Amino acid sequence: MNFNHSQKIATAHAITDLLAAKEVDTRDDLHAWLDHQANRAALRTVKGVGPKSVDYISNLVGRSQVAVDVHLRTFAADAGVPHLCYEELRAVYEEAAAVIGHDQGGLEHAVWRYRSGAV
Repeated sequence: MNFNHSQKIATAHAITDLLAAKEVDTRDDLHAWLDHQANRAALRTVKGVGPKSVDYISNLVGRSQVAVDVHLRTFAADAGVPHLCYEELRAVYEEAAAVIGHDQGGLEHAVWRYRSGAV
C-alpha cells in the first residue's frame, strides 16, 4: 500500500491489531465478523475509521455496500438530493439500487467512476 501520511499507516496498523486480537485471520473471517454490528462498531473505535471505511472494507471482502464519499455526495447534490448525513445518503443509494434492480456496490462503483472521471 502506498500511504503518504503517517496517520494512515497508523490506522492500518491499528485495524490489523484489532483484527488479530479478535482472531480475524482470513477474508472469510472478516466477511463473517462484519455481520455483527458490535464488530462494525469496534472497527469504528480505531482512529481514522469512519462509516465509509467500514463500508469500504466490507466491499473488499465481498459484501455489497455503499461507501459514500465525495463523489457520491456530489452526484447526489447534482441530482437535487439535499445534504444528508452519511447513513441517510447511503440509504438513498441503497433504495435507488433496489428500485433499478442493481447491486448496491455496483451502483456505488458506477457513480464513483462517473464522478471521478475514471469512465
